Amino acid sequence: MMLSAYPYWWLGLPLLLLPWWWHRQKRQRLDAELLATAKFLPAAAPEQLPVWQWRDRLLLLLRCLLLIVLLAWLAASIFPWRGDTVLLDPQADPVWAEQQIASAGMQDATRIALPVQPLRWLREHEREWQASARLLIVAGAQQLAMPAHQPAFAHSVAVRLQAPPANAASLPVPAALEVVLAAAPERLARWQAMFAAYARAGDAQQRYRLVDTPGPATALIIWDQATPPPAAWRAPHWWLGTQQRLPGKSSAMTLHFNGLTLDYADAPQGRLWTSDAFPPRDADVAQALYESWQQLQPALAQAYPMLAQDLPRLQARAPSSAASPAAWLAYALLALFVLERILSHARRN
Repeated sequence: MMLSAYPYWWLGLPLLLLPWWWHRQKRQRLDAELLATAKFLPAAAPEQLPVWQWRDRLLLLLRCLLLIVLLAWLAASIFPWRGDTVLLDPQADPVWAEQQIASAGMQDATRIALPVQPLRWLREHEREWQASARLLIVAGAQQLAMPAHQPAFAHSVAVRLQAPPANAASLPVPAALEVVLAAAPERLARWQAMFAAYARAGDAQQRYRLVDTPGPATALIIWDQATPPPAAWRAPHWWLGTQQRLPGKSSAMTLHFNGLTLDYADAPQGRLWTSDAFPPRDADVAQALYESWQQLQPALAQAYPMLAQDLPRLQARAPSSAASPAAWLAYALLALFVLERILSHARRN
């Protein structure tokens, strides 16, 4: 099995000195013509001087680019190199974790920290493990949510989850949902009055908290400013003021709901909503907005914890298409090689 620490291919960048050294060794003999009186002069070896032409510089550039693209192609290639591995949750009980590792016979296995989404991360990086490698996931209580379908991998994957304490609550109390409010000063008061009315109405099912920046608990971002929002912000729903336009107007949808006309479109930042009712003009519009929001957003489902189990193993190894380097690297490598050969041949002739 070929081993590869593929990111370390970039340590071969000093190889770019080879084309430069090779071109410096190329010497071109000066044209010499015999003279009748040359026989009276002492013999001397002919001198060779470097003569750089535009073809030489272009050829040197092509060869350097060829080496860079080759290193990039090798760095993007992934060969199985990992062996037995334990994905260990740092928050798990150390004594219990060592017992699980010892019972699986993986005391000598490599240990890495448990990723945020272990099953998804393992699916994306599974091609880094050798075919005979075993994997063990050791996590604390309720660290892995039960997936909709039982996952299957090309390797032997065992999941060991620590049982929750006896006095622990079965379901955690949901935290307050955050709402990011960013509006122009002349419109900010109307938005704040709307949420103040919601608080006075006593919403027992949901609790909302106004914040300045989004986080994991952010349910809604209200952006009612002339400037565009930060590209890194994410939220399930956005309410955009009339000064903002939906991206891809042709793909936007119009919805008539609770007496409101809402335009929406999906974007990488979340679902974007805009309406002439933003911000609400009176209590009736504010109530219609609240009811529409509650009915249109999906209910937050409680994630059930995953059970300790040995995941089934696929008979065929997962395809390696995702491990292949980008296609443009291969095309660029081929194009540079053809150009280098053509220019090298033209230089000799």
